[in-house]
Amino acid sequence: MKTNFLKSILVLSTFTLSLLPTLGQVPQKMSYQAVVRNSSDALVTNTQVGIQISILQGSETGTPVYTETQTPTTNANGLVSIEIGGGAGFDEIDWSSGPYFIEVKTDPDGETNYTITGTSRLLSVPYALYSANGTPGPEGPAGPQGETGPVGPQGPQGEQGPAGPQGEVGP
Repeated sequence: MKTNFLKSILVLSTFTLSLLPTLGQVPQKMSYQAVVRNSSDALVTNTQVGIQISILQGSETGTPVYTETQTPTTNANGLVSIEIGGGAGFDEIDWSSGPYFIEVKTDPDGETNYTITGTSRLLSVPYALYSANGTPGPEGPAGPQGETGPVGPQGPQGEQGPAGPQGEVGP
């Protein structure tokens, strides 16, 4: 029963997806927050916890396309805030081949004995929805005029045109 409650805490935890893999200025990361409780349902406060994050493709039990581990410290309210995506391969996820799910495994003792697991589907956030509607952003300023390039080589002579009409004979 408590495991289901702990699982619900993670599933209901707050996360923000902020990915637009086609634009260079968009960070290849997403934010994740969760409240961590131990097996006695007590908040795990001001404590380093072990977390393993996997991005699963297709379903809640799908194939992991990315996995990373972190050991953040919870705050006085048991809240942990992390950025997902710092590891190699995150920028290679083909987000158009979803759906994708996030699986988070947590060890309240800061190790890798993950006793709390939660999985939820990654959904769109307003940032991503704005980019998906095809509305272009504001046009930037014009760049400086480039240098004039060199004159190219002369092309070949063209074919001779047809003969013109015969002129009139004068008086």
